[in-house]
Formats: sequence, structure tokens, C-alpha cells
Amino acid sequence: MPDAAVLEDPELLETAWDLEPLVAGGGEDGARALLDEVAGQAEAFAAEHAGRVAELDAEGLCRAMEALAEIHDGANRAATYASLAFSVDTTTPARGALLQRMEEALTRVQTKLLFFDLEWAALPDARAEELLAFDGLDFCRHHLRAARRYRPHLLTEPEEKIHAEKQLTGRSAWTRLFEQHTARLAIPVPGEEQPLALDVVLSRLQAAERETRRTAAEAVSAVLGEELETPAFIFNTLLADKMVDDRLRGYPTWISSRNLSNEVSDESVQALVSAIRARNDIPQRWYALKAKLLGLPKLADYDRVAGIETDDVEVPWHEAKELVLDSYQSFAPELGELTRRFFAEEWIDAPIRPGKRGGAFCSYATPSTHPFVMLNYTARRRDVLTMAHELGHGVHAALGASQGIFHHSTPLTMAETASVFGEQIVFGRLLAESGSAESRLALLGEAMDASIATVFRQTAMNRFEELVHTRRREDGELAPDTFCELWLESQRELLGDSVELSEGYRGWWSYIPHFIASPGYVYAYSYGQLLALSVYRRYEEEGESFVPRYLELLSAGGSRPPEELAAIAGLDLADPGFWDAGISLVAEQLEAAEQAAREAGRLDT
Repeated sequence: MPDAAVLEDPELLETAWDLEPLVAGGGEDGARALLDEVAGQAEAFAAEHAGRVAELDAEGLCRAMEALAEIHDGANRAATYASLAFSVDTTTPARGALLQRMEEALTRVQTKLLFFDLEWAALPDARAEELLAFDGLDFCRHHLRAARRYRPHLLTEPEEKIHAEKQLTGRSAWTRLFEQHTARLAIPVPGEEQPLALDVVLSRLQAAERETRRTAAEAVSAVLGEELETPAFIFNTLLADKMVDDRLRGYPTWISSRNLSNEVSDESVQALVSAIRARNDIPQRWYALKAKLLGLPKLADYDRVAGIETDDVEVPWHEAKELVLDSYQSFAPELGELTRRFFAEEWIDAPIRPGKRGGAFCSYATPSTHPFVMLNYTARRRDVLTMAHELGHGVHAALGASQGIFHHSTPLTMAETASVFGEQIVFGRLLAESGSAESRLALLGEAMDASIATVFRQTAMNRFEELVHTRRREDGELAPDTFCELWLESQRELLGDSVELSEGYRGWWSYIPHFIASPGYVYAYSYGQLLALSVYRRYEEEGESFVPRYLELLSAGGSRPPEELAAIAGLDLADPGFWDAGISLVAEQLEAAEQAAREAGRLDT
């Protein structure tokens, strides 16, 4: 485990974000004042346009969308302030109260504006296309066109208002309870004076000493096993909520609404998932190789992410920071300058703290401000790549801001493009600087762990979601043991006989937030990883001439459908063989790792 002094590095501890630009320096009072302003703007907008959207000409529609953009910008700034303040301190009641107040106020704004999307969707296709041809609508054209795809699934205005209001005591409330529950988990670990945060203990699964890994996994399993009732009840409630919502809106499957928001078809997603599940031999082959490299007859579940080097690699904060910044700078000076702003202008929160949400993420915030990155830095080499990953999201958000509020972000299927690409840039630097077959093997091993976690494990989690959503709709409320059984079923399909699953591992579904907050989300990681690897392959093939196209892709934000965005990089998502080609890139990583193992003398030739 990292030395305590590394985690108490003053530069790391002082790397905290400044949320004040979101609210013009006004703090919580500024956030509330901003919401009051937004509420007034929404009231005025509704008074002017409710019941009259069909009467708008092209210029009138343009003015209306500009007014909506201003409202959404203010609402997003207030919501982002409350959400980010809560994410780094989930145990302070005032933070939770502010978040709840924001959600309630924003729901009232959303309810007030519901009429616009409903009336816009009700326009005849010919009239809508006539309006969309207006040159002044570039800043929102794709958004407006995409919104009309929801027509078959929209309810009446009174029903939509009730649905929006009830979300406060529905999904958003249950999600907040889940986040508080997981943030408060304290893991007693033998040899430690005080219980540790979940993220700290999970980071020990990468330790070189197997006993450290085993002890950490058993400690996590014990706590998760004792706490299954609460996440099971939350999950059951939200499974039922989604079941009812899908039925009322006429979605044919549990995943259809997510696919619609991702601008992909049910069929294309099934093709992706099927292609990946058909190649579970790749992770199984890797885990069999890893067992040999670790001198084990077979991996246990707590060995899966262990490094294959003989000693833990500890990366102090300043070294990780400079490595990532220099890698971005070397790829494109524009990106180097942009990433440095994240540190210089306090756009990052990095240290682990009590009550801080686990994991890492990037909040796009709004085009009028800037993105924010959250890390929980534990000085593992994996954390260096996580930093590169989240800064990739950050530069995507910063460059996409030029598209305005409606096209700032991409569908989830494209959202991982810059993050995975950023990881690959840093990984390439590390690999190029490695001086021996042993060090190359260690890096390639980490790359394989990352690819399997993102492509194959996320697809297995998608399988778990499919199983629980289907079983909940067929059999009613699920017992905690049923969740555990379905989790093990999905994991065994992924791992085959290559990994031995402990009894305690059955409860490890219970801390994963995506199942709760974003049903159907996880396959987008697989989609995005394979897409990003294909983009990176283009860069390897074309060199510096590819950089302007890459920057164009990021700067386009979500202003076009995924197929058109990918085409900027020269990729054809409609090609039936696209996903197989992407998976082959992961297979190539595995072959490179096997070759490095032979060169290092750790595998029989």
C-alpha cells in the first residue's frame, strides 16, 4: 500500500476545486439566488410560449431556444454547485439539504417548461423540418431533431408534470440514499487502528502481496454482506419504478429508453453485447496467463486486478501530474495548455477524505463556466491513468463548450472517446519509456486489466442488469440472495474456470452506483472503449496529421449523431464488422503481453 506520507503530500491535499465560479462567488446564497432567477425566467417563458409553439416561425423558434439556453445554463450552474459540494462531503446535513432544495426547485422549473418539448414533438414532420432548415438554429438543431424521436413515448402534459414532480421522492431520492449509504461504509481491516473508506480498501486489491489483497477482499465482503438489505431494497424499488415507467411510455425492453437517449438502436446494442460475450475467451485467457505470472494455480476474485510486477509501484502526486500533463502537451499543445488549467485554476478535487464520494468522474457543468474533475488519488499507477482518463473527459467538455448548452455533451456512447484516448496517450508514454521486457509486461498487464474491466466486465454487468430487470418484471420483488445469485451467474459467464469466486464475492454488486442512478448505462463503457481504441488506432496509423481531426471531433460535442461524429475520425459505425475489429485490438494487447512475458522469461516458449 502507498506510504501515508505520499497520500498526505501537501500539494495533493490542496488540490481541491473552487466551485464559486458556478455561482458568481456567492456560495450557497448565490446558488439559491440563481435558482430564484431561473424560476422567474421559466415563469416568463411559459407565459409567453405555452400553447403557442405551433405558431412560431423560424426566427421565433430561434429566440425561444436562446431563452431556453439561458434558463438551462443558470439551472445547470446551480445544480452543479449543489451536486459537487455534496459529492465531496456526503455526511454534512447542510450539503444534503442544499442538494435536495436544488432538486426540488429545478423540478418546478422542469415542470414549468415541459409544455415546450411536448408541443414541439406534436408538430407535423414537414413543418418541423421546414423550421429546422433555418440557419440560425445551428446551436440547437440536432437537439431539436433528436427530441422528436421521443414522440411515441411521451405522456400528456398533466401526466408528464406529475411524473416530474414525483421524481423528487422517487429515483433521485433513492439514488441519494444509496450514495450516502455507500459513502458511509467503514471497512475494518486487520492491522488498521480505524476502519477505512471503501475506495481505500478496494485499492489494496492491486497490492503485490496476496495476503494484503485477500485481507482487503474479505474485509469488504464482510461489510457488504452485512449491509445487503438496504441496497437490495433500493434496487428493488427502482427496478419496479422503471418497470412502470417503461410500461406507461411504451418502451419494448428495459434498455430501450437508454438506447434512445444514446441515439442507438436496440439491435445495434444487442450486436455489440453479443460480439463481446462471444469473445469471453479473451479475459479467460488473460486470467489464466496472469495466474502463471503470479505463480498461482488459479486466480481468486481478489487477484484479478493485482499487478504482475514483484513490488508495488508508488506514484507521488506531482510525478503523476507532470507525466499526464506532458503527455497531453506532446500530443497537442492545445490540449497541454487546456489540461494545465485544470490544476492552475482549481478545477480538480483529488485527495481522499472522510465522507467523500468514491471513484472518479468529470462534471461537464455548463459551457459558460468550465468542467470539474473529481479523483480519489491513492498513488497507484492505475490512478495515473485514471487522471488521464478524467482529464480526457475534461478536455472534451471544454472543447465541446463552443457548441453551447444544447450540444455541449455527447450521448453516452461517444462520451468515453476522449477519456480512453487520453489514457492511451499516457499509456503509450509509459510503454515507450519502459526499459525492459519486465516493465513492458507490467504495463501491458495493466492495459489488459483496464480493457477487460471496461469492455468485458461492463458487458457482464450489463448482463447482470438484464437478468435482474427481467426477473423483477417476471417474479416481483427480489430477495438479496437472488441479486447475489444473478450477479454470480453473470460473473461466471465472464470468467469461466479462469477465476475462483469466493463466497463473499456474491455481494459485490451492492456498491456499484450505475445500477441505481443510471440503469442501462454500463454498456456505453464497452461501446466507448472499442470506439476510442479504433480512434487511437487511426492516430497510430496517420500520426500528427490526425490531430486536427481529433480536435474537430471533440469540438463538435454532441452537435451530430454518433455515426456522423465517428465519421470525422474516419470510422464507420454502421459497418457490421466494426465491433469485431475493435475487440481484435484487445486481443492484440493480449498477444503483446504474452510476448513480453516470454521475453521476460516468465512464460515457457
